[in-house]
Amino acid sequence: MRARWAVVVGVVLGVLGMSLSSAPALADAGPSSTEPRTASTAPHPATAPVTLGSDFVTDEAGALSASEKKELDDRLQTLSRSQNLQLFVVFVDRFSNPDNSQEWTNQVAVDNGLGQQQYLLAIATETRQYYLSADKAGPIPLTRVDQISRSLVNDLSDKHWAAAVNTAADGFGGSGSSGADLGGILLVVLCVLAIVAAIIVLVVMRRRAAARVKPAATQPVGDPLDAISDEELAKRAGLALVHTDDAITSSTEDLGFATAQFGDAATSTFTEVVAKAKGKLDEAFSLKQKLDDEVPDTDQQRRDWHLQIIRLCESADNALDANVAAFDELRKLEQNAEQALAQLKAHREVAASAVAAAPAALQALSAEYDASALQTVTGNPAEAASRLDLADTHIAQAGELVAQGKRGEAAFAIRTGEEGVLQATQLAAAITTLQADLASTETQSQALIANLEQDLAGAAALPPSPELNAAVAATRTALDQARTDATGTGRRPQSVLESLTAANTRIDSTVDAIRNAQQQAERAQQVLEQTLTQARAEISTANSYITTHRGAIGPDARTRAAQASAEYDQAEAARVADPNTALQHAQRAIALAREATQLAAGSIDSWGNGGGWGGGGGNRSGMGDAILGGIIGGILSGGGGGRSSGGWGGGGGGGWRSSGGGGGFSPSSFGGGGRGGSGGRF
Repeated sequence: MRARWAVVVGVVLGVLGMSLSSAPALADAGPSSTEPRTASTAPHPATAPVTLGSDFVTDEAGALSASEKKELDDRLQTLSRSQNLQLFVVFVDRFSNPDNSQEWTNQVAVDNGLGQQQYLLAIATETRQYYLSADKAGPIPLTRVDQISRSLVNDLSDKHWAAAVNTAADGFGGSGSSGADLGGILLVVLCVLAIVAAIIVLVVMRRRAAARVKPAATQPVGDPLDAISDEELAKRAGLALVHTDDAITSSTEDLGFATAQFGDAATSTFTEVVAKAKGKLDEAFSLKQKLDDEVPDTDQQRRDWHLQIIRLCESADNALDANVAAFDELRKLEQNAEQALAQLKAHREVAASAVAAAPAALQALSAEYDASALQTVTGNPAEAASRLDLADTHIAQAGELVAQGKRGEAAFAIRTGEEGVLQATQLAAAITTLQADLASTETQSQALIANLEQDLAGAAALPPSPELNAAVAATRTALDQARTDATGTGRRPQSVLESLTAANTRIDSTVDAIRNAQQQAERAQQVLEQTLTQARAEISTANSYITTHRGAIGPDARTRAAQASAEYDQAEAARVADPNTALQHAQRAIALAREATQLAAGSIDSWGNGGGWGGGGGNRSGMGDAILGGIIGGILSGGGGGRSSGGWGGGGGGGWRSSGGGGGFSPSSFGGGGRGGSGGRF
């Protein structure tokens, strides 16, 4: 019996320890008022920092359905009204400009003017990142924000985007309690938890005395039940039902006894545990009834239902037996109560020194920094002293209980005292830690000021533009303000650093954009020059080919060549003012020149088969080559009379360039006229 009560006390001790560890977060999370924030929705690149809209959820990645987004907006609106704080959520494919999740999220928060009571959760669905941004001076301690952030990992890993947002909202929903009434609430909660923990242990130990069905030996690979025959599986399912029914009956009886002794409120938690276990057992009995009814079942159905019965019974058993694992550690504390008490007293003396120095340390910080910079530790000296008083009370109780031989109860008092000493130490140390953090922040600000001066010098070397001028002006304003705020008393290092960081981000992004535009223009100019050179070569090739074979070249090839030259002229005209348009003309010139060459080659093949434009056609030797190359035409165009038999018009009288007679097409012939020669532009 004595060992059993030691276990009871140990479990109570564990529950109280967990409860106390959450107290600072509750006490620090005071309420603050804020109105819903509104902003206009602006289009933006898929991955760059975004502008928040009037809703609480901005989905740039298409991660949510319309109904999910509406439900989340309603959920976050309810959170805003009930807790006096706001949570905004952004989904994107990936973070860019900057690609660091922290920098990206904080940039969005700064750009959208989020205040101390406003929080931002950013999620990149493709690169699988996320960040939860909070104001350091906000109502929720950063330790609690970190806990909320880590609680999202499972939902995000499974791509349960809506569930992750709801988890975050639940985390913030539990942070609205004020510290004024925390002591009374905590006392009531601890008392109830202590009674419930004692009942749980009594019930569990009573139930463990009942008959149990031990699981089969674990198979090396796979589910151990897979290798069991259908008959054996049915037998095990029946035994599991009997065992679980007995265990729940025993637990229910013990629960009834505890409820009669301590009341419904004190035993409500374990009542719920037993009810859930009974629900699983009822489900298992329903499956057994399906197996026993007159409706025929397949062999696979029967096997599946037997497996499900076993799993349900195991789940119910585990729910009742969840707190047994801590028993061994608690027994050790009971057995070594004297040594543990002596060690606790030594730790208490060390903590007392730190707690005594806390008020002076806080006063020294108050002489240098603004109250807003010390908000997170303002109440620490008083809270640390209160925790130490609590520890002293339990240390004294533990000593009396050890003297009376009540070692189990003494173990409970020792564990409570340990938690009080630990929290008192942490509260006092937080003041010293904040002092170091503020000094580090001021050092970072000075380094950032030097960096911004360099940025301004670099910006002066760039071509002026409205965007650059605005960024430079904003940076100079931020620098002047930072230098003023960084001296004297009442300093706010966090605010100064945030202002400088915002200015640095703005001027960096502006300068980078201008330099990127310059680099793009240089690359475009380089491509244009290469394309123009290629166009000249293609046009030269086409013109040379047409000229040296003009006796067989028709109008299509000549038209393409002429248009290629025209496109090239337009490219040259636009190469400085509009490189992109010039590039398009140059590319068009290349395509037209190549088409001209292909058409010319086709004309020559046609001429060789008797289909030449002069009607001569035929053999590619002697007189044929002379006609093909336009040589005879050239001679005839230079003098002599007679009637043309191969000109374009083929008209009558008046010589090759006759303007009278049969109305021939005089401006051009196989032999000459128009433009002659070869070559192009170099």
